[in-house]
Amino acid sequence: MAAALAGCGGSSSNGIASKSADEIIAASKQAIAGAKSVHVSGSGLTKGEPLSIDLELVAGKGAKGTITEHGLSFQLIEVNETIYINGSPEFYEHFGGPAAAELFKGKWLKAPANSSEFATFSSLTNLQTLLGSQLEHHGKLTVTGTSTVNGQEVVGLHDASRGGTLYIATTGKPYPVEITNSGSEGGTIKFDRWNEPVTLTPPSNAIDINQLQHAQAG
Repeated sequence: MAAALAGCGGSSSNGIASKSADEIIAASKQAIAGAKSVHVSGSGLTKGEPLSIDLELVAGKGAKGTITEHGLSFQLIEVNETIYINGSPEFYEHFGGPAAAELFKGKWLKAPANSSEFATFSSLTNLQTLLGSQLEHHGKLTVTGTSTVNGQEVVGLHDASRGGTLYIATTGKPYPVEITNSGSEGGTIKFDRWNEPVTLTPPSNAIDINQLQHAQAG
């Protein structure tokens, strides 16, 4: 009867709450390696400047969503190893002046994902790179015990050297649920909608930045 009732109670414990910090990280890395997609959202400070993201990432394919940096926002899609951006008028004016803001108003720009113009976005649009970096770069971790974050039962891992805490699900797959940081690079990043279907469609009539640069050079 106990087994039957446990089976009716929803997602069962994945057992990581009783493990060491290193074992929890290893289990989470393994779960992420098999993930198909995730929604990442939140905001914080990067080098003292505000940054917010709202992205859906698809393993091995790309991402889509919105990024706001230095108060300038733009839409982003990465698919087929090409990155497309559609900036606000303020975004285009900041980087190209009033003429660029008028020329590119409402338009998408595109360039290879590994191009110098867009390479900085690659770490945000690759599921394994983004999540891997969060789990790799840390100081000594301390298990803070179990709690609930966004309705999800979690175990916390605190990094005193950085002032951050990573919360990992204790039911179902041990996926990251949230990262909070109270240090100089403070902020909160949430991870949800794991493995939900995401469609990535390249926008039509995007302006090729490389071709545009070659035309200006000529």
